[in-house]
Amino acid sequence: MSVEKFGRTDGETVRRITIAGGGLTAKILTWGAVVQDLRFEGHEPPLVLGFERFEDYPVRSPFFGAIAGRYANRIRHGRFELDGRRVQVDTNFLGKHLLHGGIKGIGKRVWSIAEAGSDFVRLTLADRNGEMGFPGNLDIECLYTLADGALKVGLTARTDSPTLCNLAHHSYFNLDDGGAGDVLGHRLTIDAARYVPVDEEWIPTGGTELVAGGPFDFQEMREIAWERGSAPFIYDHNWCLADARRPLTRAVRLEGAQSGLVMDVWTSEPGLQFYGGHKLAIDGGGLDGRSYGAFAGLCLEPQIWPDAPNNPDFPQAVLRPGEVYEQKTEYRFSK
Repeated sequence: MSVEKFGRTDGETVRRITIAGGGLTAKILTWGAVVQDLRFEGHEPPLVLGFERFEDYPVRSPFFGAIAGRYANRIRHGRFELDGRRVQVDTNFLGKHLLHGGIKGIGKRVWSIAEAGSDFVRLTLADRNGEMGFPGNLDIECLYTLADGALKVGLTARTDSPTLCNLAHHSYFNLDDGGAGDVLGHRLTIDAARYVPVDEEWIPTGGTELVAGGPFDFQEMREIAWERGSAPFIYDHNWCLADARRPLTRAVRLEGAQSGLVMDVWTSEPGLQFYGGHKLAIDGGGLDGRSYGAFAGLCLEPQIWPDAPNNPDFPQAVLRPGEVYEQKTEYRFSK
């Protein structure tokens, strides 16, 4: 384990922690609790997308490797009702909706190192009452551990007043070439029979739909590209894994197109946002000097369903004093 200065922002020092274990090596930033780099023994390219320099993160990063929150994903018009009180939070998406906690959400702030060892690091952040409009002080902890070929992500939070808490790890994965090419040939399964449809602004329309037989059907393993040869299908949707948080359960299997590398995602969360990376367009500065084009990496983000506060039939993200938010997610790699 090593800790080094990596950059500076808003008068605060950003540090990078390198940990190793279980055949994996990771570089973790205190800015956004970002997984900057992740490598697996016997596979030379990085498994995730990231930047070589810190200076690129605040101005160019599409949440590479960050912990998104305090509410990951979207909330329509940034408005919701909590215990009869109307709450307005930041509208950083299209100028009218909330995305990933707001323009200065927890994925864009400097966390503290609470504890670190050879194969783990524990980061903490105090997200104060009123940050991005959210009520209540929220004390958050992120524990990254490398063991048994897995990147294990443990997220906990406590509040002193009723609030929302929905956190998500936001790495972009490419199991073949580190993002030099695209992931459209990767093969994917998602253990979900339903998904959440969205409107033209990527906001849930209400309710769920069956995936069977269409482009959202990953119940059996298939290539991500839908009807190869046509324009790539755009994925940025939530798959409905369960109706509530549950014990750690395998939700996803992802296979590289050429590498033979496999990633299984195990999670406690009831939802999974699969984003195919269609908006990526980053010219230089990536890991090992790479540029990242469209579909260079994909996100598999376990979380509560999007816009849950405005859809009472969805799993809910309300956290109250005395309760503990606890998410467990593991990205398990094998050949």
